[in-house]
Amino acid sequence: MFGELFFPVSDDPTIGTLLAFSTFSIGFLARPIGGIIAGHYGDRIGRKPMLVLTLMVMGIATTLIGLLPTYAQVGILAPILLTVLRLIQGLSYGGEWGGAVLMVVEYAPEHRRGFWGSFPQAATPFGFVIATAVLALSIEISGDQFLVWGWRIPFLLSVLPVLVGLYIRLRIDETPVFKKVKDRVADERIPLVRVFKDYPRQILLAAGAFILVSGPYYMIISFMLSYGVTTLGVPRGVMLNGVLIASLVQGFACIGFGALTDVVGRRPVIFGGGLFMLAYAYPMFWMVNTADPATIWLAMSLGLFAFGALYGPIAAYFAELFVADIRYSAASLGNQLGQVFGGGLAPFISTLLLAATGGAYWPVPLYMILLTLIGLASIWALGETYRPGAATNLGTSA
Repeated sequence: MFGELFFPVSDDPTIGTLLAFSTFSIGFLARPIGGIIAGHYGDRIGRKPMLVLTLMVMGIATTLIGLLPTYAQVGILAPILLTVLRLIQGLSYGGEWGGAVLMVVEYAPEHRRGFWGSFPQAATPFGFVIATAVLALSIEISGDQFLVWGWRIPFLLSVLPVLVGLYIRLRIDETPVFKKVKDRVADERIPLVRVFKDYPRQILLAAGAFILVSGPYYMIISFMLSYGVTTLGVPRGVMLNGVLIASLVQGFACIGFGALTDVVGRRPVIFGGGLFMLAYAYPMFWMVNTADPATIWLAMSLGLFAFGALYGPIAAYFAELFVADIRYSAASLGNQLGQVFGGGLAPFISTLLLAATGGAYWPVPLYMILLTLIGLASIWALGETYRPGAATNLGTSA
């Protein structure tokens, strides 16, 4: 819909979709910068202050998107303003993930890190369920006025969960792990320098691992929506319901697979989910191409169920890769670099591949397979970070 609202520069709807996905990608490009900034201060002054700041910035930017004028109202200024706000969103989210994950994992008992670490991960699909439900309700309420004013409703309502989140974050205490190392890390002027000096291999491999985590995910929840509506002619409501159902499945899968890693280890679960995605790339598209609603919902649900095995355990996995002194900086940077090359570019490149082949879908799952292979190789090289029954100290060493 952003293609129609902010980029009506061509009679070809594919061009508008590509330009809309480009703003999606721009938000991802800003994430590593946000991760570096928030990681720096998160490692020096604490996890909590950064969690409060990033949520406030994200809330303001998201609400302002709902107030933006469209291209029809102010011309080229509209996509410029949208791009700026997407950059701000990207900056805030770049620092958000590391802080949220570490706040939970550093509080969790050693033998339950996978389980508790999966909850901020499960919050993503559960939040997506709420967002998709609000979007579907907005379409229902506004009807043929959706592209006039109905699209603004979800953005404006985002102020409510932001207020709830701020209330929670202002009341929680700093993590016990950070309290133990606070005096030592205060002397670390630039934690990122130490990250690149001591952990260059882990950072690159962590980025590769998150390509596996983010790439297929955004191909399912973002590109597939556009593909179903624009290419296959499936009603928008059918595709939104598919995302809603699949996200519910994913949320519970994240928690289940996260708990499983406390028993069998992190890498077997993540690797198993990646192998499934490798085999499932083409069958998923075959199922979606039937244009049958039930088959589409099943295809998306199976994909996001397997994705739960990737996304749920990754919080504990990343936290255990790095020492507490520079954990916020390192985990955020590895995550966000992977997000740029995985999730940020995946919808754009998928749409570009579809346009280049005249609507033939076959290169898109091939691209998904490529992303998955990069991620699997990275996970294999990183190795296991948790061995059930072994003594590990998350506070001082990985």
